[in-house]
Amino acid sequence: MATYVYETIPERPEDQPRRFEVQQKMSDPALTHDPETGLPVRRIITGGSGLVTHGASILSMKTRGR
Repeated sequence: MATYVYETIPERPEDQPRRFEVQQKMSDPALTHDPETGLPVRRIITGGSGLVTHGASILSMKTRGR
């Protein structure tokens, strides 16, 4: 399951949007309204984190020739 960040779309310009996270399947449709307040929402694109490994990979290890 992926975690998506949503932000409410305030009715008045002086109101602050509320950001929240929702775990959804990638195949699930995007939310259109905040489950708590009922306000319309938009999905926020954030920087993701990838899989980072440290150290040598098995392909780069030196092995003894036979």
